[in-house]
Formats: sequence, C-alpha cells, structure tokens
Amino acid sequence: MKAKVLATITAGLMAITSFAASAADLRVGTHPTFAPFEFLDSKTREYVGFDIDMINEIGKRAGMDVKLVNMGFDGLIPALMTGSIDIAASGITITEERKKKVDFCDPYYRAGQGMMVKAGNETKFKDVKSLEGRTVAVQIGTTGAEFAKTIKDAKIKAFNTSAEAFMDLRMGGADAVITDRPVIGYFIVKNPRAAKGLVQVPVTLDTEFFGYALKKGNTELLKKVNDALASMKADGTYDKIYKKWFGS
Repeated sequence: MKAKVLATITAGLMAITSFAASAADLRVGTHPTFAPFEFLDSKTREYVGFDIDMINEIGKRAGMDVKLVNMGFDGLIPALMTGSIDIAASGITITEERKKKVDFCDPYYRAGQGMMVKAGNETKFKDVKSLEGRTVAVQIGTTGAEFAKTIKDAKIKAFNTSAEAFMDLRMGGADAVITDRPVIGYFIVKNPRAAKGLVQVPVTLDTEFFGYALKKGNTELLKKVNDALASMKADGTYDKIYKKWFGS
C-alpha cells in the first residue's frame, strides 16, 4: 500500500515538474525571411538576426528558454490570439489596427518604408506620386503592403518574402518594391549578385516603430519583456546588438 501511494506521489511530482519546465518556455513565433531582423543563415542553418539576438537576450533576462517557431508572417497574430505562441518577433510594426487584437511591448526599433527600383530609374520613380498607376511589389502582411494600397491606381503584387519581391523587380515584373528601408539596405549589401542592377531610392516614405506582440491581457509576460528591454538599453546591450546588425 505504501509503495503504491509513493508511486502515485512520485508520478504527481513528475507531472508538476514537467509542467513547470514547459511553463518556463517562451514560444516565439517568427517568419525568418526578413533580413537583417530574422533569417536562416545559409552556412550554419540556424536562425539569426537582430530580432533573434534581441529575443534571446530578453528570454535570458526573463529566466525563460526561447523556443523559435517558424511560421508565415500573416499567421503570427492569429497564433497569438489562440495561444499557440507566447510572443511574435518578426519586425512587426505597431499599428492601431493590430493593437485591437494583440498587445505590444515598448517600441524597440524605429523604422520607415523605403523604395527599391532598377538602376537608372531613380529619377523616374523617386516618390509615391511617381508610382501612381504603376506596378508595386510587396511582402504579404507587412505595413509596406498596406502603404502600397494608398498609392492611386497602383497594381499591387504580393509575395511571401521580400526577396521574392526584389527578384520580381529585377526580372521586370514590377516598377518598384516598397518595404522597410533597413531590409532593402541589408539585401543590397549582403546579396550583391541578387541585387545587381537594383538601387534604393533615397527617400523615407513614413516613420513607424517595431514592437514584439503578445496575446492581449498577458500583462505578466509584457512586464517581463519591457523590463528586459529597459535593462538592455540601460547597460548598453541594446546598442551592442544594434551595431552588430545596422552599424553605428
């Protein structure tokens, strides 16, 4: 009888321990095709980028083990709402529309939409006005895609990744690509062969801020993330990670 009771207690303790371990996991949804924020390193076959370094450090300071979940960008917010993931880290712009569905941590990156065109077309397509009635390539689910919709009579071509949009531009399928400026700059620097014949137009179409998204009402995790961000900025860790991916 005692052995049976002991076995039952032991099984119960094991179940509690297992639950505690899983509760310490931070399930991070990301769409790793958005260099330099998150992407797959072709040599190491590991996910790397500004967001990856940031979220790993946040997890460390919050005492949680980061578990990356690869998923489509347009599936991130639905996954948060259903509880499939705890946080989304994928260069997500904080917008009023998205704030109706999820909560955001304090802004961690100031961004803005930019334009990429074929070399020689910089003066022809130099601003939003010049793209009216033209074909514009974008990445599905991004604020660049939403911004493109505001261009009068523009034909929008949406792709799963920004790299696919850039390739479409290079092949003559579009007149311009609209996406985040750092994404364009990083693509040109790190992929000179694929970016050959393409240039970034020296214009910022808007100003926006990125934030990590969480399930609405998860105030405990939100505080941990914001506290971690604040400490990273205070001790210089944020600046170190920023310089690694974007320079000074």
